[in-house]
Amino acid sequence: MAEPLSPEATATLRALLSGPDPVSGALLAQVPHARVSGRCGCGCATVDLEVDRTAVAPAPPHDNPAVEAGYTTPHRAGAMVCSEDGYLSLLGIHSVSDAPISTWPDPRFIER
Repeated sequence: MAEPLSPEATATLRALLSGPDPVSGALLAQVPHARVSGRCGCGCATVDLEVDRTAVAPAPPHDNPAVEAGYTTPHRAGAMVCSEDGYLSLLGIHSVSDAPISTWPDPRFIER
């Protein structure tokens, strides 16, 4: 069963999608209509997303990940946004260490 995005995941999506390009703008418009449909099995904060496709238009064609960025504080990690058919499908985080990152770092530390 789908559940609402956490405030931390929402803030991370908004920060990652803050670019001026049309793909980021279209995906950003989907955030209020996105819900968590699954989680990564390793214990990290990565979430699968589903969007109410009747409420918002798809993004223009683009590559995946749609956005990719890194964190250096407090973890050395990377974050990405993926889509499927123009709709948000994943907000992912990966660490350069062996330990999964189980909470979203402060989006102020995202480095593009």
